[in-house]
Amino acid sequence: MIDVGPAEAPRPIVEFGERRVLVTRNGERWLAAVGIPLDAPAGETSIRVNTARDVAFEVREHAYREQRLTVKNKKYVSPDEAQLERIGRERRIIDSALDSWRDVDVDGLILAPPVDGRRSSSFGLRRFFNDQPRSPHKGMDIAASEGTVIAAPGRGVVTATGDYFFNGKTVIIDHGQGFVTMYCHLSRIGVEEGQQLETGEPIGAVGATGRVTGPHLHFGTYLNGTAVDPALLLETVTAAD
Repeated sequence: MIDVGPAEAPRPIVEFGERRVLVTRNGERWLAAVGIPLDAPAGETSIRVNTARDVAFEVREHAYREQRLTVKNKKYVSPDEAQLERIGRERRIIDSALDSWRDVDVDGLILAPPVDGRRSSSFGLRRFFNDQPRSPHKGMDIAASEGTVIAAPGRGVVTATGDYFFNGKTVIIDHGQGFVTMYCHLSRIGVEEGQQLETGEPIGAVGATGRVTGPHLHFGTYLNGTAVDPALLLETVTAAD
């Protein structure tokens, strides 16, 4: 969160790299909420404010744990050519939804829990499926029984739904200014694309679809097209595993 000026001025346009950045009011100041990629190098970088000035900040090193999982269905570890084509098509749909920009006022970033359950501290984990390295985990896994209702954690618009190869049944919600949340492995989807949501409205139910080892909710949060740790944005904290 970076201070970018007094709130008596209009909400500034802030960019990080080639992407717009969410700006929210905090009292008498504007704050920019910058999502930092997991592979960003440590050191000084900057945001651009109103195309006129740079505001520098430091990216610090952070060590993430490793996680080794056994997946019984081998297609989720070594997909064939047809499955790889499907994965590519779905990746484009998902990336487009995660990188959306809707220029509306956003009143803070704190989210209600989408479902009650034990939260894992799994963001950033370097994962190995059947001893094969894969990309780091970019969300939080919340333990819950299959069929448990999932609630929208904040106001927003449904921008994508689908039954995807890795993610299973999935819902993506746009909360404005590049603030996006994603819900994966659902047993059922209860919303439609374009639907307006209020905090607490049901969007589906916990399941075990896609590449999973058991029922749970994969909850992802994104800023400026970048995955950020949901633990930073949830209003309450429970014990991590």
